[in-house]
Amino acid sequence: MNAVFPSPAPIPSGDTFNPQGRAVDAGRGWDWIVDAFALFRRQPGMWILAIILPGIALALLSGIPVLGSLANALLLPLLAAGYMRGCKDLDEGRTLELEHLLLGFKENTGNLVMVGVFNLVGWTIIIMAVVAVIGGGVFMGMMRGGALGAGMSIVSLLIAALLVAGLLVPLYMATWFAPALIVLHNMAPVAALKASFFACLRNWVPFTVCSVVLLVFCVIAIIPVGLGYLVLIPVIIASVYTAYRDIFCAG
Repeated sequence: MNAVFPSPAPIPSGDTFNPQGRAVDAGRGWDWIVDAFALFRRQPGMWILAIILPGIALALLSGIPVLGSLANALLLPLLAAGYMRGCKDLDEGRTLELEHLLLGFKENTGNLVMVGVFNLVGWTIIIMAVVAVIGGGVFMGMMRGGALGAGMSIVSLLIAALLVAGLLVPLYMATWFAPALIVLHNMAPVAALKASFFACLRNWVPFTVCSVVLLVFCVIAIIPVGLGYLVLIPVIIASVYTAYRDIFCAG
């Protein structure tokens, strides 16, 4: 296992921070996962605890109609910021603590909430667009009736699916690195969202490699009654940090 997942490379100096990010090779997508697993391996017990406790809290919030979903959208960037600082501390030889989860509630809180608002607005637009497309397709299908009407309804569902994919990808691109850039470099929300988007766009090939590998791991993680996700979720979180480090902090 050590040969496959070696220790992560030392974090580059903060003096090498490049707010525009750089393009990296396709193989770096796999390296991000390798380095992320190495960070998890340093404190596996704390990592598992650090995902279970917020997971329970977010699940309880989700049970509150409407308000729960709103709260989750606003809280996720705050938690992400804490994870990013925790990863940085681990990478620099310190430890991951539960206190890291509260960092976003103490530092750069307003800027991180703005990322949550952006995410919430984006999801709202996507949902409205999907409802409009499906609703319009079903209505026209009912008006036409018969095989043609059924075909129009199916086409509207396909268009809605493509619309979700087309809108979700840029939304995730803009928010992927934003919490890390805000909490680790005090970037303003708009600047962080813009930098994150173009960094992802510039590195779409390694991101595709990383996504495909993680998708395979998601299937494998289900096999042991889903317990594999206790490892996979921390690795996914840490991979955001290792990708950020590689793209924004390499010389």
